[in-house]
Amino acid sequence: MAEHVVVIGAGLYGAAVAHSLARRGARVTVVDGGVPAGGTSGATFSWTNSCGKQPRSYHDLSVAGMAAHRDLAAGVPHSDWYHEGGNLEWAADEQGREELRQKVAGVLDYGYEARWLTRAEAVALEPDLDPAALPADGIASYPREGWIEPTRLIAHLLARAVTAGAELIRHDAVTGLELAAGAVRAVRLASGRQVAAYAVVNCAGPQAARIAELAGLVLPMRNTRGVLVYTSPAAVAVSRVVHAPHVHLRPDGAGLLLLHHPDTDGADEQTAAARVLAAGRTLYPGIRDAGVESVRVARRPIPGDGLPVLGRVADLPNFHFAVSHSGATLCLHAGDLVAAEALGEDRDAALSAFRFERLAAHAGGFRSVDPG
Repeated sequence: MAEHVVVIGAGLYGAAVAHSLARRGARVTVVDGGVPAGGTSGATFSWTNSCGKQPRSYHDLSVAGMAAHRDLAAGVPHSDWYHEGGNLEWAADEQGREELRQKVAGVLDYGYEARWLTRAEAVALEPDLDPAALPADGIASYPREGWIEPTRLIAHLLARAVTAGAELIRHDAVTGLELAAGAVRAVRLASGRQVAAYAVVNCAGPQAARIAELAGLVLPMRNTRGVLVYTSPAAVAVSRVVHAPHVHLRPDGAGLLLLHHPDTDGADEQTAAARVLAAGRTLYPGIRDAGVESVRVARRPIPGDGLPVLGRVADLPNFHFAVSHSGATLCLHAGDLVAAEALGEDRDAALSAFRFERLAAHAGGFRSVDPG
């Protein structure tokens, strides 16, 4: 009989892990207290990149994540969720320019694709940019970066998993874990249902600490608030991710643009929307008549030291994590590694740098723990 794995969470990580498990022949049950993509994965900038990520192990994991997106999209006829248009970035002051120079030098040293553009070269790529909003030079370009449409990717992955026999349980939160003899034996749901498990994978995003606590584990998290602003449709040519000093933006399909800036994450929705839209209009005058179609607020799941938590727990070896910031970049590759390990395959070489135990050893040393 195929091993039965319970995947907790139906966001990007949960869908990717479930897809990989089902492809390997496992029996899979995916459980979510809401609906697929209903949490953080449905409100993310979803930028695929390894731009300045440290240490080297994190950079390499992210590069492999980007390659996994490229490979999946190439192998699925009419796939429409992956967009490798590149990324432009520049800074507003000398300190920012020096930090950008160091970042570009670092990624070039790793063999990552990056180059410097002049204003004219940037406008040739993005013709609706206002040249007056750009520096004369010092514009970094990362041509292999891009973005995904997370809801469409999640739908594809879960559809493939369900077709292969996976069960998807919606609107039924995990309320407990049954532990015996050093392993998780079953998952209890709010409905009263109990699902027996050979292994459990915690893909609960900002809820990951709560799920870990049910297993007797302390997972330090420093989840952050993110405010994303979606414009109404605008006939403006934006074909890539743009990181300008006062706004980050990308296309979002059907003529919409997605705008964000970390400086507005702490503001109320109306203030955040006004600030990033004003900055976007300065950058792309063609959106001056566009309004705000919607604002989404999400909590980003960030482990205590900022790095992913992936794979099995040494003291509870059938309980596994797939939790990180940058889930949009990492989900396919890291999810496949975690799925393989959940079924007993050796993935220690790839996952050793991202084990839970590094955080458990320093659980009291992080600034904040958000168990929610």
